[in-house]
Amino acid sequence: MIWLLLTVPVTLAVGVWLAATFDRLAPALWGARAGGPVAALRDGALLLRRQTVRTEAPDDLNRRLAPVVYLALAAIGLSVVPVTHAAPIESPVGIVIWGSCEALTIIAVFLHGWSPNAPFPLIGAYRYAAIALPVMLPSMFVLIAAALPAESLSVTAIVESQREVWNVVRQPLGLALFLLVGLTLTQRGPFDFADGADIAGGTSAEDSGAGRALWQLARLAMLTAFSAMAAALFLGGPLGPGLPGPVWLWLKTAAIMALTVLLGHGIARTTPGRMLTLLWIVALPVSFLHLAVSGGLALW
Repeated sequence: MIWLLLTVPVTLAVGVWLAATFDRLAPALWGARAGGPVAALRDGALLLRRQTVRTEAPDDLNRRLAPVVYLALAAIGLSVVPVTHAAPIESPVGIVIWGSCEALTIIAVFLHGWSPNAPFPLIGAYRYAAIALPVMLPSMFVLIAAALPAESLSVTAIVESQREVWNVVRQPLGLALFLLVGLTLTQRGPFDFADGADIAGGTSAEDSGAGRALWQLARLAMLTAFSAMAAALFLGGPLGPGLPGPVWLWLKTAAIMALTVLLGHGIARTTPGRMLTLLWIVALPVSFLHLAVSGGLALW
């Protein structure tokens, strides 16, 4: 049991380094100069050495709390993902716990933008909340659809239901929709409305030094947790021939992580208004139709 609990911090630590490495390597696909594994570590060390900048009359409590909450939500979400035949924290409602982590992420990002008492971070906070809240509805439909074949809200039961056929085969659209959720949770690509360059870094505009490093670490940790959850829901998690269960889970997690990073670097961001239209008019009806079809197939 203790070794299962230790897999959470170990997976987060390795996942953060791997995600940072993918971030440095991805631009090479478009002909840009890219770094490597050592460059990712060097960037983190440089952030820690920089001086901390303080704005006028900030909300110091929430400024310190926001990245810690973000990181904690990633750890909690990862803890319900089964590593072998069980999860570090086994729960009959693991999907509900993950959904709660998704919703609370919006609050953590909003507090991160609220706390500096500065215009650009506050704009990023409100903009992210406006985009992320409607994403939670398609996410809910996708999670329910993934749970239908297992007839359970336990992530372990969902993994067990994929011994014959992975959910990505039964529900390919579900994985595509869930990737949109991952881009939102990790503020990447077309959903990078919180820390966008067009508002000088948004919620991170006034961050520097260790505070900025912690926020970036939390974002990468959430990417790791999301990738592990996607691997469990759609790729069978630790199921696979020959190799131990944890190895299969880590390989599938790395594959989802790489795909998410590539999508983040490769898809352009549109305006907030147009994105809201796409979410309400396209993503929400499609996700509901996906749930209806998945329910019908489960009954059949």
